[in-house]
Amino acid sequence: MIEIAEYDPQWPAAFRQLSEALASVLGDLALAVEHVGSTAVPGLAAKPIIDIDVVIRSRDELGEVVAALSGAGYEHQGDLDVPGREAFRRGGPDVPRDGTGRVWPCHHLYVCHTDSDELRRHLAFRDFLRTHPDHAKRYAELKRSLAARCADDRETYTEGKSAFVWEVIRLADEEASR
Repeated sequence: MIEIAEYDPQWPAAFRQLSEALASVLGDLALAVEHVGSTAVPGLAAKPIIDIDVVIRSRDELGEVVAALSGAGYEHQGDLDVPGREAFRRGGPDVPRDGTGRVWPCHHLYVCHTDSDELRRHLAFRDFLRTHPDHAKRYAELKRSLAARCADDRETYTEGKSAFVWEVIRLADEEASR
């Protein structure tokens, strides 16, 4: 079942804790750790999963990043047909493993280099929704409607959001070019 939850004011704190753990694992390899996706937009209903983009200098560092994240319990999945974005799967609820055995919030982890179009799109989408509450509200309504219609069909759910997402990115790009 696709769950869309009301905005949880704990999501930013969960992201900060994950960000600190990832920064500790990656050290200087991580230029930034960005909270992206719907949980990064105050007030926006979302699947209760924190989306994270780790920003690295270049693809040349990917091998070191994969090794470091593997040591913390992540499995590299490749780009999953999304150029410029490398996906990582958690090896259990205690990932990132920091020696405490702590159970971390559900999250998706991606690694993008600074010149990645996908990183640019993630940030543009997030930032536009943060500053345009009317669009955020429309997006929440769309997600709720799709979740009700699609039940367990994540692919159809994602496809159903696609036109809206691309429109927001286009609007964000227009705004940025002014």
